[in-house]
Amino acid sequence: MAATVLLPLFILLLAGLGACSAANFSSLLVFGDSTVDTGNNNYISTSFKANHVPYGVGFPGKIPTGRFSDGLLVPDMLLSELGIGQLLPPFLKPNISGDDLRRGVSFASAGSGFDEVTAASSGVISVPKQVDMFKQYIVRLKSAAGRRRPQGSSVRRSFSSAPPPMTSLSASTTPREERQLHHHPQVYDLGGRRFLVWGISPIGCGPLQITMKLLSLLERSCVENENADTVVFNSKLQALLGKLQKDLPESKFSFADLYAAATDIFQQPQKYGFVEARRGCCGTGLMEAGELCSSLTPTCPTPPSSSSSTPSTPPRPSTRSSRRT
Repeated sequence: MAATVLLPLFILLLAGLGACSAANFSSLLVFGDSTVDTGNNNYISTSFKANHVPYGVGFPGKIPTGRFSDGLLVPDMLLSELGIGQLLPPFLKPNISGDDLRRGVSFASAGSGFDEVTAASSGVISVPKQVDMFKQYIVRLKSAAGRRRPQGSSVRRSFSSAPPPMTSLSASTTPREERQLHHHPQVYDLGGRRFLVWGISPIGCGPLQITMKLLSLLERSCVENENADTVVFNSKLQALLGKLQKDLPESKFSFADLYAAATDIFQQPQKYGFVEARRGCCGTGLMEAGELCSSLTPTCPTPPSSSSSTPSTPPRPSTRSSRRT
């Protein structure tokens, strides 16, 4: 049975695992940002939280859980798809049960990134610190299992994934930026062997990116130079993963290409059941996110009408619902 370590993605992840038997996976472990944070930010000192309405309006019981979404996140869907459970809990959830630990958790933190500076600016949990949380998880898992398994055995067959840094995107990746991508070897040293790394979707088409560039409010066209940088960055990321797989024995690195799928959504939102792809679904759709998206902020009459629930995030085609982050 294998544990699964994951990060930001959606339908392509499910498609990539489609040939795998659910019996091959015993748990799901997730690292990343708001796309996969199932509530860790609820328990840290940051203003970047989603434990208030209108978040959660599509969640069972219409409860805001800290997920930056109107409903479930991809990790929840994947957990169910693999037949492991229904909802993936955040690692920082108080009194998390041993059964939950064995099924998997999310270490993700909304607003995070590989660079410590990214996380420090918003008071969230950086990816390096998420790896530290993973170390704590192993200790707690061993205790919950009653030392029934050799240390690291359940993690060694894990399938893990991680997010590329979403800030300071540059086509000419510097040595410093490349070093920030090398957290996978740390997870490898802790027993991880299978990794899924998500590429960046066309970031220049994100509602907030368009707004920040002061482009026409009517045309709302994508920022093409940022999209061009994204393509180059994804190419370099794939090359780096190939090198890591050669350098780390028994490792398997898979790359999930989100760029083409997300681009098609931006170009043909109606094809996927959306009305708008370049505005968020909260407030004006130009800049509202986090605290600015509240119970007093108007939202789309029908949440799925916008593929980007808030301006800061590109669409998530597989969820078929609007995200608010």
